[in-house]
Amino acid sequence: MFKIAKSKLPELLKAIAAQQELFLPVNNNGQVNFAAWFEGCNADIETLKTVKSPKDMFFPQSETLYTVKKEQHKLSVEPQTLADQNFVAFGMKACDIQGIKVLDKVFLAEPVDTFYRARREHGTIVALACHEPEESCFCKVFGVDCAEPDADVVMWNANDTLYWKAVTDKGTALTEALSGVLKNADAADEKAVETEQENIRAIVEKLPYTNLSLEGWNGNVTEEKFNSPVWEKLYKPCLACGTCTFVCPTCQCYDIKDYDTGHGIQRYRCWDSCMYSDFTMMAHGNNRTSQMQRFRQRFMHKLVYFPANNDGMYSCVGCGRCVEKCPSSLNIVKVIKAFEKEAANHE
Repeated sequence: MFKIAKSKLPELLKAIAAQQELFLPVNNNGQVNFAAWFEGCNADIETLKTVKSPKDMFFPQSETLYTVKKEQHKLSVEPQTLADQNFVAFGMKACDIQGIKVLDKVFLAEPVDTFYRARREHGTIVALACHEPEESCFCKVFGVDCAEPDADVVMWNANDTLYWKAVTDKGTALTEALSGVLKNADAADEKAVETEQENIRAIVEKLPYTNLSLEGWNGNVTEEKFNSPVWEKLYKPCLACGTCTFVCPTCQCYDIKDYDTGHGIQRYRCWDSCMYSDFTMMAHGNNRTSQMQRFRQRFMHKLVYFPANNDGMYSCVGCGRCVEKCPSSLNIVKVIKAFEKEAANHE
């Protein structure tokens, strides 16, 4: 294990950026999101959660797939070059890393998404344990330990010090490259990390949603949950704004569109939302024709369809962003509790 004083964070970031492209939480006018590092940027590792998840380092909100150019009477197709530069994702939290694992199940399964795979291969994740989880967090419900993130490198923020532990070969290589700024930790530092982990887990146990029950939610209850009358009661305040899908670490739906550049066509993909009325629109129309159906689809996918096809893995990581951001408070916690109440009424 290694360590560095928090006061030397700019030195650490500069050393990383000298070798690889660096992305980290940056405060821009009060909004904290992952962005590319530059000298003098307002790096912010104290804010627990970024507004959006950092998934767009691996699955960008918009990206060109290929370009078609027309010269005289000839057309040429130029595929977009795959990512080939190593980069570091610095300060990711355990829930967001679990979100990347969910995306791996989608984009690294056959047929493999080569754009996503290239970014995963070139990215090194440096995680930061959650110093003080918030009331909206419920990652433990989905088996995530925010005191011990699963990443290439894990950091803990305690006693005005960042403690640093390499976990994978990528993490070891990065650590060796930073030998000039990292110092060796001793037994007292190991104890400080253990204490920090105990404190984090103690906070988690006191959070209001920590004991949220997933009983009855699995890949074997499709018909039962799909036909439940609970959906009709729940969905009505939904504004179909899509906020929940755009801040979510695991939502992976996208649309593919063409853009006329004036001298050719760019085919690109961009994030889409199952909450939109034109989602999966086809020539004959939409296969989900009401907001209730679209609302149901989102949560059935998270809690039933995805685990049915991915060895029981849920497509929710308990980050709490939808709890904080939904303007109608129609989040996954409310859905789970509504079904729990309905089940209790029928006992």
